[in-house]
Amino acid sequence: MSIRIEEVKSYFQRKAFYEVPHIIYKDDPNWVSPLDEEIQAIFNPKKNSFFRHGIATRWIFRDANGNLIGRVAAFINKKKAGNYEVPTGGIGFYESIDDQDVANTIFDTAKSWLKERGMEAMDGPINFGENDRYWGLLVHGFTQPAFGMPYHPPYYQKLWENYGFKMFFEQVSNELNLLNPMPERFFRIAKRVFSKSNVDFRHPTPDNFHDFAKAFQEVYNDAWQFHENFTPITDEQMRKFEKEFSRIAISLFLPFVYVDGEAAGFIICIPDLNQIFKPLKGKFNIFQKLLFLWRKRNEFEWYRKQDILNHARVVIMGIKPKFQKMGLDAGLILSSIEDVKKMGFKSIELSWVGDFNPKMRRLHDAVGAKMIRKHYTYRHFFDPNHDGNRSEIIPMNTKENRTEKNSDEGA
Repeated sequence: MSIRIEEVKSYFQRKAFYEVPHIIYKDDPNWVSPLDEEIQAIFNPKKNSFFRHGIATRWIFRDANGNLIGRVAAFINKKKAGNYEVPTGGIGFYESIDDQDVANTIFDTAKSWLKERGMEAMDGPINFGENDRYWGLLVHGFTQPAFGMPYHPPYYQKLWENYGFKMFFEQVSNELNLLNPMPERFFRIAKRVFSKSNVDFRHPTPDNFHDFAKAFQEVYNDAWQFHENFTPITDEQMRKFEKEFSRIAISLFLPFVYVDGEAAGFIICIPDLNQIFKPLKGKFNIFQKLLFLWRKRNEFEWYRKQDILNHARVVIMGIKPKFQKMGLDAGLILSSIEDVKKMGFKSIELSWVGDFNPKMRRLHDAVGAKMIRKHYTYRHFFDPNHDGNRSEIIPMNTKENRTEKNSDEGA
């Protein structure tokens, strides 16, 4: 097949980039188009802070007749690229017809661009931004995705693995059915935690959301330090988090816990906006925005009463290592779950947890959540003789790991 490759530079090429998935998924009732403006912001240096320490580009692919048959983006996060075993870039927002030659051309195009800039491997599909959205290739659970979660046709796995991509880590999303009772042991643990006078559970309000955003930054930077290639959240990223999440926040979905006045842990849960945005097909004009703003008043009351919105997604959960094993996780989960059910929510997706994080996977099992989908994040080494590797496992006891780390630093 003759394939025409176009780097995305013009307005019409950008428009074609957004059009490709509508061609790929035109007969798939489960697919929900991300909002064009959200994807556009990822590739806008004025809106994406990752351009301050990285570069990105995009391509579209056409057949001999000019028909769109694929797309992809490639990027280099200079803060992380050199921290891996070999310099590693990334690719994402991949879409393709079911044709291995087309897929190979797409991958080769991204690979050549990355090699020219010193990379020796590429991860994908990933986001040029935080990993809370558009990260991983769907390989199991081809149902309607929650907001920010990537969706792909089943044949993509074959195209990626035939090219030579190897799984770097596995991501699992589990669902908690709120209509089922929680395990009794969680109530016992939470009751004990709630009785402690020095433990305080709080929820943000519009007036104090900034304080909770700072607490999120503090806890995250302490709790995530054991993740491979960890980079702390900056003040700028914290302000972006505050801006984005305050717009869609439901107070009861954002429990924070404090111990002796110190921020100790949190759960960041968001309403599944895909239940609202699916009919929009990626478009979000001024009239639709105004209608959305009116209907989302009082914590999405209109959508909840119409039973349009009854599902939510936990984006991230964390507890500082020194406060782990205190039962704070049970307290966070149960601090508002009964009130959430009264609001009309029936299920919460706990996404996503990598196989490098056995502690969090065990927590999902303990609350009775069931696996609903699985994603793979792949790595491809440009040297065919490279054996490859897997993501490092986070130790179960991060307290001990931190002690050893501090001891080494002081030696």
